[in-house]
Amino acid sequence: MADTFKTALLLSMPQLQDPNFARTVVLLCEYNPDGAFGLVLNRPTNVAASEMVRLEPPIVGGNDMPLWIGGPVDPQRGWILLGDEPQAEFKCIREGLYLSTSQTLLREVLEARPAPRARVLAGYAGWGPGQLDEELAQSAWLLGEVDLDLVFDVAPEAMWETAIRRLGADPSSLTTGHGVH
Repeated sequence: MADTFKTALLLSMPQLQDPNFARTVVLLCEYNPDGAFGLVLNRPTNVAASEMVRLEPPIVGGNDMPLWIGGPVDPQRGWILLGDEPQAEFKCIREGLYLSTSQTLLREVLEARPAPRARVLAGYAGWGPGQLDEELAQSAWLLGEVDLDLVFDVAPEAMWETAIRRLGADPSSLTTGHGVH
């Protein structure tokens, strides 16, 4: 798949036993022979990102946008996923979806009222060379289209099931056979 990579959603199958990925929707941002990089989209915390992020000077009067868990790798590293093209340095994931690590942009997002169409995520999902290929071959993941409304507007607790149903599948009919780690 790395030869023909196009941004996609990875939807975990029920047999994926790793608690970091059970019922997750992952935005696959990069996929090449060196590995893959993605962000879990449906794991919000109960804490405002403005309370967790440490900037100098500190955020004062930040909005209530939650901090999201982007994955188990490097949880101290932050990412900003935006629905509108930012003025700061960014990577275009696809039209209408932009990724940045800019501290200036982070401050703008956390202080904006109302909160913008964005997510602040801690950590990421990463796979070494061939690892995601192997997991796909073991049917640990389904591949789905990136729908912007799914990314930003569907409630996190409904995102996985909604994404599976958009593929034309009934989540309750998915096999739970042998575990995949």
